[in-house]
Amino acid sequence: MRNQIWVFYFTMNLNIFKTYHNSFKGLSVQIWWLSLITLINRAGTMVVPFLSLYLIEDLGFTLSDVGWIMSAFGLGSVCGSWLGGKLTNKLGFYKVMFWSLFISGLLFIGLQFVHSFIGLCIGVFFLLLVADTFRPALFVAVATYSKPENRTRSITLIRLAINLGFSLGPAAGGAIIFAMSYAGLFWIDGITCISAGLLFIYLLNERKKGNELKEDQVGTRKSPYKDKVYLVFLAALLLIGFTFLQYFSTIPLYYSEVHQLSEKEIGWLMSLNGVVIFLIEMPLVAFFENERFSKYRILIISTLLFAISFFVLNMSSWFGVLVFGMVFMTVGEMLNFPFLNAFAMERAEKNNNQAEYMALFTMAFSVSHIFGHNSGMQLIAMYGYEFTWYLMGGLLTLSIFLFLWLKKIVNKEKK
Repeated sequence: MRNQIWVFYFTMNLNIFKTYHNSFKGLSVQIWWLSLITLINRAGTMVVPFLSLYLIEDLGFTLSDVGWIMSAFGLGSVCGSWLGGKLTNKLGFYKVMFWSLFISGLLFIGLQFVHSFIGLCIGVFFLLLVADTFRPALFVAVATYSKPENRTRSITLIRLAINLGFSLGPAAGGAIIFAMSYAGLFWIDGITCISAGLLFIYLLNERKKGNELKEDQVGTRKSPYKDKVYLVFLAALLLIGFTFLQYFSTIPLYYSEVHQLSEKEIGWLMSLNGVVIFLIEMPLVAFFENERFSKYRILIISTLLFAISFFVLNMSSWFGVLVFGMVFMTVGEMLNFPFLNAFAMERAEKNNNQAEYMALFTMAFSVSHIFGHNSGMQLIAMYGYEFTWYLMGGLLTLSIFLFLWLKKIVNKEKK
């Protein structure tokens, strides 16, 4: 009997491993290189999580000053995404990605020498302006180096690299600050970005076999600003981005103030998101990346899970609802974001304008950053947590209706 249990246990684990391994099959070597470069770049942006702390503790700015500097941060991100689309259309993703990595590395190093309020607003704006030209170019690179049937999984692998980079970055950043002060953080951030740029040139050199770039499609490029389908899609995306960001600003406050969780307990609860995504997202996306599953249905169900993650918080004061909320949000995120990316890329390819379409896509998230955190704080201050969670769930419900409308418009377009 014991031997049978061990055989069953071994077989089950072997099947799980095979499923996980198979979910990574078929991706091009260039996508793997892009993921490595993205991991290095995102892990290298260690300054960002500590920027507010640096401005207050080291430079002595007030919270109001920091708020304005962070607004310059968000504005630079929006402008950088827009500029990235324009430059990628003119120069191609290859040049834009390299120069974004290289110049942003120099700007990271230089930012430590700026100490005035106006200087920091300008410096942070231009840093993000340059750094975020990388994002639309990256999406165009993914479309270039992946087959249509593998595109959603290719995006998911890039997402895993970004999430892993953001997980490693703060931990490494804290250790660097302790050992070398904030100056060391700026230097290492800058050198890491420059190194990622040089690695990009070496691994994805246009002259290397397999790295050749596809020729531009023949035909007229349609502007995303005149594409009704895409504008409805972006409206839904903005609502999702606005609400999702609450998990990085107001939700941790709710854990602390209402449920009296310690920083350690909050950290463990938040880490549940990263662990589940790392273990499950790729096989989950590989399973649903199939023609028998409607992208619209996946987007609607995943957005509904986002909404439930907020509604459930108002159901009870029991600690377990926080875990349920995090699980609903995490499953929603794993399904929602890869297929949002895939829809945007397909629409961009159809209209022969990948760069500008993907620029608008990344700009939507940047705009969410500008308004999401502050609006959530203001709503809680004025109306409390319960009202805010109902409102967030309501906004996500509205985005579900936008996806239903989107499906109707696309179906009409096909006729």
